[in-house]
Amino acid sequence: MRIDVLGAVQAWHDDGRPVPLGGPRHREVLGRLVAARGRMVPTDVLIEDLWAVPPAGALGALRTFVAALRRAIEPDRAPRTTSRVLVTQGPGYLLRLPGEAVDVHRFEDAVAAARRSPDEAAGLGEALALWRGPAYADLPDSLWLQQERTRLEELRLQGLELRADALLTSGAGADLVAELGGHVAEHPWREPAWGLLARALYRDGRPAEALDTLRRARTMLGEQLGLDPGPRLRRLESDILNRSPDLEPPGERHPGIPPRTRNRLGPRTTVELARTLALAGGDALVGSRRDRLAAITAAERTGDATLTARVIGAYDVPAIWTRADDPDQSRAVVAAAGRTLAKIGPDGPADLRARLLATIANESRAADTTGSALDTARDAAREAESLARDLKDPALLAHALNGVFLQSFTRPGLAARRDAIGVELVAVSGRHALPAFEILGRLVRLQSASARGDLAAAAEHAGAAEQLATAHESLLVPVLTAWFRARVTAARSAEPDGPSAAAAAAAYRAADDDLAEAGMPGLHRGLLPLALLGLRLLHGRPAPTDPRLDWGPYLPWATPLLLLAQERTEEARAALRAVPEPPGDHMQEALWCLTAHAATRLDEPGIAALAATALRTARDEHAGATSGMLTLGPVATYLAGAESCARGRG
Repeated sequence: MRIDVLGAVQAWHDDGRPVPLGGPRHREVLGRLVAARGRMVPTDVLIEDLWAVPPAGALGALRTFVAALRRAIEPDRAPRTTSRVLVTQGPGYLLRLPGEAVDVHRFEDAVAAARRSPDEAAGLGEALALWRGPAYADLPDSLWLQQERTRLEELRLQGLELRADALLTSGAGADLVAELGGHVAEHPWREPAWGLLARALYRDGRPAEALDTLRRARTMLGEQLGLDPGPRLRRLESDILNRSPDLEPPGERHPGIPPRTRNRLGPRTTVELARTLALAGGDALVGSRRDRLAAITAAERTGDATLTARVIGAYDVPAIWTRADDPDQSRAVVAAAGRTLAKIGPDGPADLRARLLATIANESRAADTTGSALDTARDAAREAESLARDLKDPALLAHALNGVFLQSFTRPGLAARRDAIGVELVAVSGRHALPAFEILGRLVRLQSASARGDLAAAAEHAGAAEQLATAHESLLVPVLTAWFRARVTAARSAEPDGPSAAAAAAAYRAADDDLAEAGMPGLHRGLLPLALLGLRLLHGRPAPTDPRLDWGPYLPWATPLLLLAQERTEEARAALRAVPEPPGDHMQEALWCLTAHAATRLDEPGIAALAATALRTARDEHAGATSGMLTLGPVATYLAGAESCARGRG
């Protein structure tokens, strides 16, 4: 199981199902045992921590809480057998879980490792992201909890500062200014925070602001605390005044990006370099995204809306997937594009407006955007396309069509419409030597042919994309086409004399190994489990229940089938009734088919009818194959089952 306490106290079983922890007292018992980190907590200590004035039946109540927690944590444990997780030991209880199963323990271990080795500190971002709010946020404010929250908050602040120090040492700067500025504003008494902010400002080419930051620190410490700055702040001030070489970063800023020179790159040059590196994948892709946002921030700071628009619009890197790799960063880009669009106004240069609108459409991925923001993105895609056609600018049209493609997942069954976009992308890009968008067009056509079950046409597009990728050093393409070939193996494994299901599973796993290093977490997470589930459905087998599988964003739709595979029918029924409508993205047909299949298996005609209504427009397509990377088989099979179940309603 897994327990999270950096926020509200929550727990999950290995298969992803939430553990029903009960009321505040139950969660407080669990939280108090988490805080003990594997040490036994005597019952008298637990009672004192739970109640300021323990009631007469406190011991009995505590035992009741523990018994209820044990039932929730280990629902399949046989009566009168010993609990393996919430263990009785001597006069008290302890939690027996590995450190990686509890978010606060993972966080503490990461900070301890960062203190031991600076090489570990730059990776603290993942550990800090575990925080979802104040620790134990939903528990009553008892004395033990106040002490534990204070301890963990101090550890969190140290982690922030360790990470910032490591990143500054390795060459980062501009991308830390806003973060450290907020940190100082919230915690003005932390002297190390002032020094880190000053270093970040200096690294960002703002020495005057760096010195002003140190002088503000001196004033605050002196006037409010009666203290002089410590030796580190005094030495830093001297180094900045003398432009000490010690303040310059050693070597490279990011893997795959050339070493920084004495002459800082401007935002336009930075974004052009980022645009080129994005096609390389891996660390270069991750670095390019980060540098892109830094370039936008630098451009906005100049106050020049035209420059900012050109910097935002220059990053016309083709995008094939409807889930962003960094949703927060995408939202920041969309916000900057919206601000800049407002500044240049409706009468501003049409090409700049088109590029800003295309950026909004491309960055507002359907799986990460909802409500009015999604409507805005779809309107932006249409307007960008219209402006590009009026301007007769082929590169701008290709960029705009990318946005139209990403906003074309409004309902299931639109493979033919997307294929038309792919046809135009290939034609325009081929005529005007736009290889990156010609590759995109081929991949769009591959996906569309895959969705229609035309594997021969899809293979032709895969081969053409690979040839272009070899000529133009686009390293991500073979990663994607390897998945397509695994999807073909999976489909053929269900045919007479086809490859075995084991061979198809091996092909999926091999493709997944390459994808894991490609710098595209929005595509990678959850894809392999979904592919393996599709393979099992093709062969009439139950869902894979390996607890090591990370279902990622697809867990809600897989959960009913995972529970059915474990013969937990009523839990499966409850999970099915809680399943949301799938987002409008590459996987919507697949997720609707999972819902249809579970509804049919569980004889839930109302849910089956909803799924059937959604799937009728995709009757001639293959579930999951819109991705070009996996298949659950023909949509028609799932639709027929759902329609049959729905007719039995009533």
